Amino acid sequence: MPGPTQDVGVAGKYPSFRYQRYITSRGPSGTALFLGLFGIMGFGMYHHMKSRKEWREIQRERIWTRLHLIPMLQAEQDRDTYRREEALRAREAEIMKDVPDWEVGRTAYHTKRYVRPTVPLYLPEEHKK
Repeated sequence: MPGPTQDVGVAGKYPSFRYQRYITSRGPSGTALFLGLFGIMGFGMYHHMKSRKEWREIQRERIWTRLHLIPMLQAEQDRDTYRREEALRAREAEIMKDVPDWEVGRTAYHTKRYVRPTVPLYLPEEHKK
């Protein structure tokens, strides 16, 4: 019994052909893409750092503005508090004028330290209806 035979063409019957693929290069090379990517990222980082520097400057300016405005705002609040306390003392004196041995403005706390008064909201009579 003869061995397996292979079905092939006759020698020299078929012409030879090239089987290698020739693909044309499309687009930029990998190096150009890599350099372009780093160029764009570098440009973006430059602008990001520039904007962060500007943001820090704005924050610093905001903090210094607040530091310079706090004394003025505190003085304004102190004047308003003093005006309200004087109005409350005048109202207390008017209400308690008939009570003997009543001291106007005497604190309920037995201390020499300043205790900020609790100022209730008094509504005029026309709003209570």
